[in-house]
Amino acid sequence: MYWIVLLISGVLEAVWATALDKSEGFTRLVPTAVFGIALIASMGGLSYAMRGLPVGTAYAVWVGIGAVLTVAYAMATGGEAVSPLKLLFLGGIVACVVGLKVLG
Repeated sequence: MYWIVLLISGVLEAVWATALDKSEGFTRLVPTAVFGIALIASMGGLSYAMRGLPVGTAYAVWVGIGAVLTVAYAMATGGEAVSPLKLLFLGGIVACVVGLKVLG
């Protein structure tokens, strides 16, 4: 259960990071509200997951999921350039997250 909550929290990290960008410095109401809700839910989920997972593993997986999904969304929507090296490095992050899960 801790891993499922951590996965969802990592996805919510990507949501709040993207909403933060879309809020344009907290001047747009809907993205600002999405940011706040996703941030609280993401941190709450991370906190819960840390009850049953080592702090280093939980945090690294949470950040890895959030980072990869944030960059993937930006690339998919044209906000960030796609390159073979960038995809390779994102794949490396995914491999490391999977490795932490397997070892955890």
